[in-house]
Formats: sequence, structure tokens, C-alpha cells
Amino acid sequence: MSKLIIDTGVLSLHFRDDPRVEGQFDEIDEGKSTGYITGINLAEFYYKTCQKLGRQTADTWFHLIRGSPLKITSDEELNRQAGLEKCRRTLDLSTADCYSLALAKRLKGTLLTTDGELAKSREVEVQFFPM
Repeated sequence: MSKLIIDTGVLSLHFRDDPRVEGQFDEIDEGKSTGYITGINLAEFYYKTCQKLGRQTADTWFHLIRGSPLKITSDEELNRQAGLEKCRRTLDLSTADCYSLALAKRLKGTLLTTDGELAKSREVEVQFFPM
């Protein structure tokens, strides 16, 4: 079973019904793939949705995600690994992107991203969805 690590931008595309990512989310819903998102990316998705679409939408979408098959991951070792990624990166990555990268490396999964810098990573398999 494949492991798909979802970044904030890809989750946003999903909630916009972008057909480029719906196949991956269908695989997760059908149990053909396991979907993961870090707690940091979920927080980033929440605040960006809240800023753009309001708190009610952010709350609704947050609860939909919590009830979905996506596995929300956060632990001490992931915090350390994300910090290490941020420390040694030659790419200009946000902290949330470093969490996604660290999780993809840990799980040996495919990172689904809208971030052009993150897409340059050669350390994990990446599927890039330009915004």
C-alpha cells in the first residue's frame, strides 16, 4: 500500500475539488493508499482557511479532516527531524514544509506538494501540483 504525505497546499486543492489531486484522495478514501498529514500542516491549513474564508469554514473543514482516513502525525522525533531539515536545508523551505519532508523521509512515502522549492527535493519521491 502506498503512503501519501499531504502538504497544506494539496489539502487546499482537495477542498477546491481540483481534479489533479482527487485521484489520490479517492485512493485514500478507498483504502488503496494511506494518507498522512502533520499536525503542523493541519494547523497551517486551518489558519489559512480561517484568514481567507472565515472561522466557520475553517472549523467545518478541520472537523471533516479529523473524521477522514487521513492520519494526523505529530511526535517528538518528527519535531526533531523537521528541525534538522530546517537547519541543514539548502532549499528555502518553511517550517511546515520541513515537517512534510521529514515525514515523507521517515515513511518512505510520496510527498504531494504545491511548493516549488519542496518539489526540488531529491531525497523522497515527490508529486508536484503547481498552483
